[in-house]
Amino acid sequence: MTILKSCFEFSYKAASAALFGILLLIAFAVTASMGSDEYFGFFRYDYLLFYALIIQICLLYLKLESWAEAKVIALFHLLAMGMEIFLTHPAIASWQYPQPAVFKILTVPLFAGFMYSAVGSFFARSLRLYQVSFSRLPSFANMLALAVLSYFNFMTKFFIPDIRLLLFAWSVVIFWKTQLRFQLQNHVIQLPMLPVLLLLAFIIWVAENISTFYKIWLYPSQVDAWHMVGWGKLGSWYLLLLLSLVLVLKILGQRDESGKWQLKNNP
Repeated sequence: MTILKSCFEFSYKAASAALFGILLLIAFAVTASMGSDEYFGFFRYDYLLFYALIIQICLLYLKLESWAEAKVIALFHLLAMGMEIFLTHPAIASWQYPQPAVFKILTVPLFAGFMYSAVGSFFARSLRLYQVSFSRLPSFANMLALAVLSYFNFMTKFFIPDIRLLLFAWSVVIFWKTQLRFQLQNHVIQLPMLPVLLLLAFIIWVAENISTFYKIWLYPSQVDAWHMVGWGKLGSWYLLLLLSLVLVLKILGQRDESGKWQLKNNP
């Protein structure tokens, strides 16, 4: 019975932490039939923007998300939009948004940043819901340097050599001994951090396949006919997870000299 209760608690908290992302995926499926048609002066992407804003407002109003968490998510939203604008530029065209929108910046509909915000929201809410702490966490200077280089590598790799293999190796070295702890049914569970990040990258890769299937965005090879996103994208999501995680850890918690990290008491 205790195991069943623990499994239920874990699943409930995971679903609650991922609420933003789950609601977005549902909307992607529900709005798929809208295609590129105009409805009352707006398009599918615009209605997804309105929907995402309503979700965000409701999370804050119902106190399911704190203002501190919202600030982290907003910062990640801005960083993601900058990267999106660069990578969807016709000269780069790593992917495209195939449908029109009224609310957009150059080639990127404004709702797009909320997809990345959902990742930041998951991290922020998970840390609080599970009361996560870390041990042997690298220094923030080390993690921030890795995160910043990962972010810029997504764009600079088109002009200078791609250093993602170096970034992967760097992350393994600094996080090899890092452990995360959380509680279920009064039992403390400890896990190595790296496998958890890889699992989360896989889950986001699955969500990416769902999103491209419903034509939220498309890679060049998917324009004529949809197919699954390549496994290589797991590495990209892994690096983006690191960027999101570092922002969340820096703003929402505090690390002592021994590498132990805990949440702050944010209102």
